[in-house]
Amino acid sequence: MNKIFHGLKAGRRVKVIAVVVVGLVVVMLGAWALSRGSVSIPTAAVERGEFSDAMPFHGEVKALKSVAISAPSGAGDLQIVKIAPDGVAVKQGDVVVQFDATKTEQDLAQYKSALNSSDAEIAQARAQARLKEEADQTAVMKARFDVESAKLDASKNEILAEIDGAEKKLLVADAEQKLLQAEEQLKSDRADNAAKIADAEQKRKQNLYNVQQSERSLAALTLRAPASGIVALLQVWHPGVGMSVLKAGERAWPGAAIAELPDLSTLHISMRVDESERGRLQPDQKITAHFDALPDRDFTGQTKRISAIATQDFSGGWPFPRNFDVEIMLDQTDARLRPGMGANVRVTVERVPNAIMIPAQASFQKSGRTVAYVLNGAKFDERRIDVARRSGDHLLVAKGLQPGEKVALQDPTLKE
Repeated sequence: MNKIFHGLKAGRRVKVIAVVVVGLVVVMLGAWALSRGSVSIPTAAVERGEFSDAMPFHGEVKALKSVAISAPSGAGDLQIVKIAPDGVAVKQGDVVVQFDATKTEQDLAQYKSALNSSDAEIAQARAQARLKEEADQTAVMKARFDVESAKLDASKNEILAEIDGAEKKLLVADAEQKLLQAEEQLKSDRADNAAKIADAEQKRKQNLYNVQQSERSLAALTLRAPASGIVALLQVWHPGVGMSVLKAGERAWPGAAIAELPDLSTLHISMRVDESERGRLQPDQKITAHFDALPDRDFTGQTKRISAIATQDFSGGWPFPRNFDVEIMLDQTDARLRPGMGANVRVTVERVPNAIMIPAQASFQKSGRTVAYVLNGAKFDERRIDVARRSGDHLLVAKGLQPGEKVALQDPTLKE
């Protein structure tokens, strides 16, 4: 009986020990799970430092100085047969735009032919004038000789019969009349020849002008780069399509701006801001700029010029908004920058020293309140906070947090 009793007591002791061990395991697993839950939520430290209040904008790279390339005026039909691609590098003298020159070349050939005909006509008129001049001079000389001969015969009047003397006088008068007619014919032919030559020379001048004008028009149909640079094609209005650059096969109107050769050393960022944003901007504010086309670096700079008068932005849709122009100069340069590139700009409009800051994702809205979850040991305590302002992905906290505390970047009250 005693052996049986002692066996029962040993069995109870084993059960008690087993219960204690199981309890300890449960406690340890709970603590491990709790620690796992707290570690799984990312946190960020509450920091004290300078808070930069920045406003985001979108701008476009432009050049302060550029050379415009425009379609010629008075060059006839302006159909594009060749145009340099947008953004291509060209050297001085390279062809940027070539217009169809077929009609102008045909006109030039006709005008050159007419000019050659005018030259032949002038040569012929001058040759005929010389022949007439020589014939008239001969006639005048003969008439003068006849007059002198008749006078000589008439001078013998004293020794001739009275009838013969009268005849001689008539011959002198007739010779003088013929001389007068010959001299008048000479003057008339000279005037007529001069008029014919002048008329032929006038035609030549007109034909020469036409040739020179056609040559200028032909040269104007080839637009060449006045300097080395990057071609920036300009957008023009296309009925039914909107704004777009010109292409080969399309026609340009006389004087239309087609492209620019920007001075890459004068590149800047141009932005348009509305009235509510204009009030917080002023010259010399620091900026940071990021270009999607240059993802490997960011740029710094400052605002330079802010327009005092709003103008209509025709790219903003109907009704056209009235915005202000803002120019930004960059502190750095990059050979890859090109006019027309888009830029994401942040303008620092205010700096607050000794500010308490947290990431924007560390704040949450609960029942109309802004709260943060502060790490307290292995758990998070909900705490109401007052946010003074936001700039990008950071918040300036006016009340509720202290530097060095850790706040959750995810809501710990949400179940996974």
